[in-house]
Amino acid sequence: MTTAPDSPTLIAMTEGRISSEAVDTPPDQGSSTGPAPVAPGGRPAGAAVPPLILLFAALAASDIAGVAAGWPVLEWIAKPLLAPVLALHLWRRTGTRHAPVLAGLLLATAGDVALLLPGTAAFAAGLAFFLGAQLCWISAFLRAGALGHLRPRRLVCAAHLAVWVGAVAALAPALGPALGCAVAVYALALLTMALTARVLGPRALWGGLVFVASDSLVGLGAAGLDFPGRGVLVMLTYTSALALLATAFTPRRPAPRPA
Repeated sequence: MTTAPDSPTLIAMTEGRISSEAVDTPPDQGSSTGPAPVAPGGRPAGAAVPPLILLFAALAASDIAGVAAGWPVLEWIAKPLLAPVLALHLWRRTGTRHAPVLAGLLLATAGDVALLLPGTAAFAAGLAFFLGAQLCWISAFLRAGALGHLRPRRLVCAAHLAVWVGAVAALAPALGPALGCAVAVYALALLTMALTARVLGPRALWGGLVFVASDSLVGLGAAGLDFPGRGVLVMLTYTSALALLATAFTPRRPAPRPA
């Protein structure tokens, strides 16, 4: 939920297969249409990373640099813009078709701002905003058919439940009763999001798992179990997870325009 260097590459790669806007071409007279030319690297010729994804990568790199260098001003400039840029990208690609995802990204924005502030109250507020974001994303995955996808995968569900029980048992003593209960509720929603995200395939699956890793690092910090570079790892995993989850709902190619 909160801070890292090579993130732009990973984030940019999440949308590497999205084509640029289709260009009308005159019909080929007397011959069939062949496959689109492929540029070195496996992408169709002319493919480009969408500008908003490039902007997100630049913001993520700036925020990570701010965390690594201890420059709070850079964090305040970049971090509140991360989720809104992804929301704008998703809205431009799909409109309001994925309204719960858009709502979750806006709640994540509020959570990011809250977590920039010091103190337990700010942390609790950030936790509440991100809880709302997780519930929105769970709703989106359920609409995509997550229950039917998970029904025959009981072992996977049991594994996620076991992870939740282990994490709560490990962190609760250090967090105290009140914060420990709040973190337990949030962790259950987080793991449910990661579980239901599987319905959209590998990109959403990895987005959910990386989000769990990021928030686990946040939980360690809240419990007083810090280590060098934790903040950078938090933001590296968080920005990557956001990009993976948001782009899992966007089409790989823009819808073709009518002739």
